[in-house]
Amino acid sequence: MAKRARKTKKQQHQNQNQNQTSDVISVSAYRRRQKHVQIIPKNLLQEDYLEMLDDANKAIVFAMGPAGTGKTMLGVLAAIDAMQNRLCEKIVITRPAVSVDEQHGFLPGTLVEKMAPWTRPIFDVMEEYWSPKEIENMIEENVIEIAPLAYMRGRTFKNAWIVADEMQNATPSQMKMLLTRIGDNSKIVVTGDLHQHDRGFEHNGLKDFVELLKRRNSNMISVVEFTRKEVERHPAVSAVLDIYGDEDIV
Repeated sequence: MAKRARKTKKQQHQNQNQNQTSDVISVSAYRRRQKHVQIIPKNLLQEDYLEMLDDANKAIVFAMGPAGTGKTMLGVLAAIDAMQNRLCEKIVITRPAVSVDEQHGFLPGTLVEKMAPWTRPIFDVMEEYWSPKEIENMIEENVIEIAPLAYMRGRTFKNAWIVADEMQNATPSQMKMLLTRIGDNSKIVVTGDLHQHDRGFEHNGLKDFVELLKRRNSNMISVVEFTRKEVERHPAVSAVLDIYGDEDIV
C-alpha cells in the first residue's frame, strides 16, 4: 500500500513537472504560433514611412508628428515583422522615463516593472500578435529587451531592431548616445512629437539632431514628418489638435 502511494506521489510530481513545462513557451515555438503581421498604410506618408523601415540601407529612421499618426505602432509592427522573418534576433525598447506632468516617485519592482508605465503603448501593439505569456518569456530570454536610456552607455546592439519612443523628451546627449549604440545588422526607429514634450529643457535632442541632419544629409538616415492631416485615430483627436493649434502640449 505504501509502495503504491509512493508511485502515485511520483506520478503527481511528473504531472506537475509536465504542467510547468507546458507553461514555458520557447522562442522557436512563438514563431510557429504567431499571428502573421499585415501592415497596410492608411495614407501616403505612412507608405513612405514603411518603405524607409523596409529599406535595409536605412539604418536609422525618424518618425515625427502628432499623436494618432501611427509613428510608434508602425515602428513596432515592422519590428515584429522583422522578427517573424528572422531579419533580427531581438527587439530593444527604450524611451526617456518622463511622464506627463506627473511625478510618481520611486517605482518598486524589477527594471521591467519600473518601465511598464512608459512601455505600455508598445506592448499593447505586441499583444495583438503575441500573448502576454509569450512576451514574458521573450523578455526572460532577452529576445525582447527593455533598455532605459540611462543604462545604454557603452553598449552596442547587434542584429537588433531598436524602437526609441517619445524621444522628444531626450536631451541632445541622450540622443547622441542612443544613435551611437547601433551595431551590425541593426535598425533604430526614433519616434517623437516636438509639440508634446514633457521635460522643460532649452535644447531638445530630437529637434537638434533633425536640424543637424538637414545641414549634413546622410543616405543611411531618413526622416518622415507627419502632420495633423495624417492622424488616423478617432476623428476627435484631430479636432483636439486643431483646437490647440501649434501650441506645445506640455
